[in-house]
Amino acid sequence: MTNKSTFVADAVKPTTKPSRRTFFLTAGVAAGAVAVASQTPLGQAVIQEVGSAIAPQADGYQLSAHIKKYYETTLI
Repeated sequence: MTNKSTFVADAVKPTTKPSRRTFFLTAGVAAGAVAVASQTPLGQAVIQEVGSAIAPQADGYQLSAHIKKYYETTLI
């Protein structure tokens, strides 16, 4: 005679554990969905809105407060 609770426990137990392969497959599918969504009119509007909200930064070297502090600590 078999125990029915064993069969129920086996049915509830997950058969697979998360793996790298599953993670990368999911990430690839999500990236594809984002790529497709970005080509819709709503996606284009969102991209334009975000692009205009980001302020362009000046190129080149910028002397900030923490860099000044570092230079002061290196003086002998």
